Amino acid sequence: MTIFEKIIARQIPAQIEYEDDRCLVIRDRDPQAPVHLLLIPKKVIPRLGEAAAGDEALLGHLLVVAGVMARQLGLAGGYRIVINHGPDAGETVPHLHVHLLAGRVLTWPPG
Repeated sequence: MTIFEKIIARQIPAQIEYEDDRCLVIRDRDPQAPVHLLLIPKKVIPRLGEAAAGDEALLGHLLVVAGVMARQLGLAGGYRIVINHGPDAGETVPHLHVHLLAGRVLTWPPG
């Protein structure tokens, strides 16, 4: 069981910003920007490259929720959406999740 599954099951506390039947949005415990949210699907998909055609609606839902959260937080100046795949990309939890980063100027390339 991943840390995200434990958070979803309320076995580990987290600062929950949003929840619906398909996903949970929490504040990152090690933020890389003043605003750093994690959008976590309740369905376990280990990483983006393992998503199936049947996961399209869920993946789209995560992006729609990211937009909703950005509007609620007043991030009109911009924000970045990141999905890491594998250890070389910085993935530390094998449970697909979307990072929403904002609150400072984000440079490019990112890392």
